[in-house]
Amino acid sequence: MKLKGITDVFFDLDHTLWDFDRNSALTFDKIFKINQIEIDLENFLVHYKAINLQYWKLYRDEKIDKDVLRFGRLNDTFLALNYTIEKEIIQKLSTDYITYLTDNNYLYDDAIPILEYLYKNYNLHILSNGFEEVQSKKLIKSNILSYFKTITNGEDIGVKKPNPQIFHYAIEKAKTSIDKSVMIGDGYEADILGALNIGMEVIFFDEFQKPIEPHIKKINHLIELKKYL
Repeated sequence: MKLKGITDVFFDLDHTLWDFDRNSALTFDKIFKINQIEIDLENFLVHYKAINLQYWKLYRDEKIDKDVLRFGRLNDTFLALNYTIEKEIIQKLSTDYITYLTDNNYLYDDAIPILEYLYKNYNLHILSNGFEEVQSKKLIKSNILSYFKTITNGEDIGVKKPNPQIFHYAIEKAKTSIDKSVMIGDGYEADILGALNIGMEVIFFDEFQKPIEPHIKKINHLIELKKYL
């Protein structure tokens, strides 16, 4: 069923349009080779993904800053793997990761076609918890920046999704209203519950088919947005 009265569509970026896991894996492969780190990449990524999620939740909840996040997620992963590595090397890996992350900019399947489709009838926006300097590069290098009228990152106002402040800030920046807006993202707590808590429509990008409440609109592939918009 098509959503009625919507004029503005807010997208999360990582894990929604920008294929973070794929791009991140390629970045780790590159920086491990640069720094001569001999480690099984697949095994590293299994541990890193879970640890990274934990650190992002702490960051989202304002319990740590981005420097702690960037160092801690790597340090804890190496500890989990019993891999001995100097702190200075971890710091360099942390810096290299941010430097090279946007060398690869794979998008999810149908990201460009769905943006082309939506761009004709809606105002499109990015609402992300990511770091401003990195998110901007992702948008530019993946050639999708031109689709979006506004870009809002957590660093803009010092709070992150699901904090209501960032949603109100993004809506005001977009010169629209809650009842005319919809949030699309993969983060159930940050994107979906955050938007629902201010009365905003939501569409959950359910890439991994997580169990959620049946009343919440969801898609497994971006092209399915055509069902709602």
